Amino acid sequence: MKYRTDSAEKTRSIAAALAATLDGRSPHPLVIGLDGDLGSGKTTFIQGFARAIGIKRRLLSPTFLLMRSYPIPKPLARYGRLYHLDAYRFKRAEETESVALKDVLRDPRNIVIIEWAGNIKSVLPRDAIRMKFEHGRHEHERYIEVKMK
Repeated sequence: MKYRTDSAEKTRSIAAALAATLDGRSPHPLVIGLDGDLGSGKTTFIQGFARAIGIKRRLLSPTFLLMRSYPIPKPLARYGRLYHLDAYRFKRAEETESVALKDVLRDPRNIVIIEWAGNIKSVLPRDAIRMKFEHGRHEHERYIEVKMK
């Protein structure tokens, strides 16, 4: 599925629509891998997703911290925490050990959203949702492709 957006608000709306489809029936954590150039809307998407699941804080990209964790305040199926990982600086999947990503991916109550997921694709679960963000021809135009297995 491919979406076209021309504003940050529309990007956040697309994220909210995806969040609304969560049912929590999978025995695995929900993992969403985002890829795309700088400024293509990845962090804006995550902000919209987080807002839709009840997180009021403004999420910032964890580029220097690598990963941030947020409690999900309202009951959302069985999910309890959102993890936001920025894998931009990772060159190898093994580097994720520094943030204990394997442990995070073992807990089925987690939602894990990873920016620059292609840098660590070998550690992502096979059922991860993959998203590609691209710049369009016009200044605010973006394309978001969603691939679900």
